[in-house]
Amino acid sequence: MSVPTRAVAPPAPTIWRLLPAGSYAGRARMMMLRSLTASRHTWLAFVSGFFEPVFYLLAMGTGLGSLVGDLPGPDGQPISYAAFIAPGLLAASAMNGAVFDSTYNVFFKLHYARLYDSMLATPLGPVDVALGEIGWALLRGGLYSAAFLSVMAGFGLIDSPWALLALPAALVIAFAFAAIGMAATSFMRSWQDFDLVTLAVLPMFLFATTFYPLSVYPRWLQLVVECLPLYHAVELMRRLTTGAVGLGLLPHLAYFVVMIAVGVAVAARRLGTLLLR
Repeated sequence: MSVPTRAVAPPAPTIWRLLPAGSYAGRARMMMLRSLTASRHTWLAFVSGFFEPVFYLLAMGTGLGSLVGDLPGPDGQPISYAAFIAPGLLAASAMNGAVFDSTYNVFFKLHYARLYDSMLATPLGPVDVALGEIGWALLRGGLYSAAFLSVMAGFGLIDSPWALLALPAALVIAFAFAAIGMAATSFMRSWQDFDLVTLAVLPMFLFATTFYPLSVYPRWLQLVVECLPLYHAVELMRRLTTGAVGLGLLPHLAYFVVMIAVGVAVAARRLGTLLLR
């Protein structure tokens, strides 16, 4: 008479065994589904983020561009001022959509709505919460980027088929900014702390070569600008939309891979500390 044996579940991947027990349930998609459902009631605020870069493109590219003339592109070839700033606005669109969703919204849910405390009473863990919120911010930034990319195509500001890779690149950029934004939010104690978010985002938008080339700065300031994440995002987008594709893209991509790894790790650990204490 044979003795029935109970099936043994396969061992968990090594990376998940490093996490505290109960911190990850593999259901981050449920967080994204919840955010999608909630956004149906605030759709006007959701879509409003699309119009800002379009207004900048019309005002700066079409208006001021008639006075500026052509500028050198990433490969040294002259391009119109509108074609120069459009990739920068595309990168900024991905950044803004991801940052503001992963900071203000997350802070409200964490400290006022107490939404995450309720979620941890379900099978969700803090890593699910972190990945779900970052994923939603990524999706929002990606939607803004896709819409603005279609506007660029409508204005004839795309000069290369490599621009098809601009959308996946925008998702990587949004992912990186969302991860860092959520990690930073976990350290904030009041709404006044969000002045630091504006202090970080606005100067990057103005000075990270969005509206003029890096060569206008003295060398010491160029080194400072080259450390800014939005600078790498703008360079990545500008190279893809103008067809200046080469190995020079890899350092920019590596920059965002590091941002993603650090942001996700810090956000997950901090949420675990805040919610499970």
